[in-house]
Amino acid sequence: MLHIDSILHPTDFSAHSEHAFRLACSLARDHQSRLVILHVAATLGPEQVTMGEAMTQLEPEGHRARLRDELHQVKSPDPRLTVEYRLAEGDPAAEIIRAAADLGCGLIVLGTHGRTGLQRLLMGSVAEQVSRKASCPVLTVKSPLPLAET
Repeated sequence: MLHIDSILHPTDFSAHSEHAFRLACSLARDHQSRLVILHVAATLGPEQVTMGEAMTQLEPEGHRARLRDELHQVKSPDPRLTVEYRLAEGDPAAEIIRAAADLGCGLIVLGTHGRTGLQRLLMGSVAEQVSRKASCPVLTVKSPLPLAET
């Protein structure tokens, strides 16, 4: 059986991530692994800034503190699990890959939004990029319930 010392769970705080988180917790419990929960705050260029994001750029430490608080709200249902929290900034796929390598993770468990067609072409797929470029196995998890398209 494959032994996994560390599992990385990147989260964007969505329902897709929540489902993947539950699976990551189960795997961490079964493999007696530490679980690292990572959130990557995307870096925005000036042309991409909305009003709310403009305020966070004026007070970046306050924004980081809010993200850190939200990250620490992601709690394992099993208090015996060793859980670490990481906050990064930059391109989500690149930061996930970097964190997995730096932390020596044996598995990445992340949710996927399941976008297809034009939506996927325009928005890209973090899960796909991570799957192609990560140096460890990547488990992508779709939500079990069908979600209405928006």
